[in-house]
Amino acid sequence: MKYLKIYLIFIFSLFVISSCGKKYLEEVVVSNVVDGYFNTRAGFEDAMKGAYSSLRAFYGTERGMSMTVFGTDTYTRGADGSFKYFNDYTAQLDARNPLTNEVWNEFYRAINTANAVISRADKLTAIDKALRDRRVAEAKFIRAHHYFILVQMFGEVHLALEENREITTKASRASIKSIYEAIVKDLESAIPLLEPDPKKTDWGRATKPAAEHLLARVYLTKATSEAKAGDDYAKALQYAKSVIGSNAFKLVPDFAKIFEQGAGELNDEVIWSVQYTTDPLTNFQLNNSANTGNNAHLYFIMEYDVLPGMQRDIAGGRPFKRFRPTDFALSLWDRANDSRYEKTFKMTFLSNRPGTFSVDGRNITFNAGDTAFHLPSRELSQADILRRPYLVITPSRYSERWFPTLTKFLDTTRPDRTTVEGSRDFLAFRLAETYLIAAEAAMYTGNTTEAATFLNVVRRRAAYAGKERAMEITASQVNIDFILDEKEREMIGEQLRWFDLVRTGKLLERVTKYNPQAAPGIKPFHVRRPIPQVQIDLTDGGAANFPQNTGY
Repeated sequence: MKYLKIYLIFIFSLFVISSCGKKYLEEVVVSNVVDGYFNTRAGFEDAMKGAYSSLRAFYGTERGMSMTVFGTDTYTRGADGSFKYFNDYTAQLDARNPLTNEVWNEFYRAINTANAVISRADKLTAIDKALRDRRVAEAKFIRAHHYFILVQMFGEVHLALEENREITTKASRASIKSIYEAIVKDLESAIPLLEPDPKKTDWGRATKPAAEHLLARVYLTKATSEAKAGDDYAKALQYAKSVIGSNAFKLVPDFAKIFEQGAGELNDEVIWSVQYTTDPLTNFQLNNSANTGNNAHLYFIMEYDVLPGMQRDIAGGRPFKRFRPTDFALSLWDRANDSRYEKTFKMTFLSNRPGTFSVDGRNITFNAGDTAFHLPSRELSQADILRRPYLVITPSRYSERWFPTLTKFLDTTRPDRTTVEGSRDFLAFRLAETYLIAAEAAMYTGNTTEAATFLNVVRRRAAYAGKERAMEITASQVNIDFILDEKEREMIGEQLRWFDLVRTGKLLERVTKYNPQAAPGIKPFHVRRPIPQVQIDLTDGGAANFPQNTGY
């Protein structure tokens, strides 16, 4: 298997292309690039690789996680102080917040890069036509992906489908319908030209199944937007079935294996992933904002390192304790039959600081490797707690500092315990989600029996051995709330939740009901993020030509 090799290219007058790569790959800096370079084969390839780099501004990052995980029904704030307003929906969530500004800027840079690849392709003669067409299709995938994220977050945004070669202050907010038309057109035209077999191309490049998965997600979202059409759910189901039926992917039998770091990141369930690297050159800060490696490992960890018998180490992670699961989130799993709770959260920590410590009024001696503390999933009697030779933190003692730790993003390959820059890939599209998209689309087309069939594929994989039948559901149990709950049982923390709640019209309802920290602040207008104020200020005509979203 080859991996996508990325060059770092700095272009001062047109756009900025940052890095995107795969572990153990050489990355080359090319500076002072003139415009004509992109009319060469090497420049054309480098521009395409550069467009991929913008994905690192969103996936597995503080900004991407804060905007999609925080402030939902399943994650609320922990003790860490940064960007709490994304959970609490306070007035600080305004047009000047850095996170939405950074995603906006990085995505529009990449859109312009993709536009350049698309518009300049016909000028290239020293490249095989099939390869050239495939690169154009990849550029359309990136452009469609970025507009899809932007339209979900901001609503009407500027729609640029041609390369911009000079500074301009002209911009306007295109209609939702026209944006979705552009997204669908890009993906539908890209699908026939992309590589159908992910094993025959560089890992991390867009492929036909990746574009079909994205298009299925697009149609599922479009169906509840201002651009909705009567066949949206049918088309979502069509494209999801195409991915499932391609036989290019299969569910990993053991849920715990999906997120194994290293070779495990290349498993049969991964349709498309965003590539990261251990090379420090590619983890630099672009414009003081963008790339710091995959740092998702920081945010979901409880404050384990101050408890008796414990200290911070690489395996346990650097505990930013920012995202804390809500009580509702922790209640989602049938823990007698569903293995995913046990395989999603870390509840037991082994001592890495031997010694004798006071634990709930008892002196307990820990040897290295002894259980230092445990977070059971149910309340225990005081007598039961005192029989255990370690600290017991029952659910009634969960707090902003103590809570089950999500393990999907832990990075044990960091060189030391303080390193922020992580190197593991972000698994952006995986087959389990395709099944869940198919289930929701089938339900909305009126076929709850088929929907249950798709759901049961995912649920049987999640079952403890011998409990598969107990995990199956019937058609009568299928509704949007069950699907939303099932999706979070499967994909909690994977940067989908805010989008799912918004597109299903459930954000206000579920946040108010299940996230008490966010409930006082959330308002109906929070289904959109604020347009960056700098975009409005620098546009000719200001707010009259580029108005802010309601409520901000």
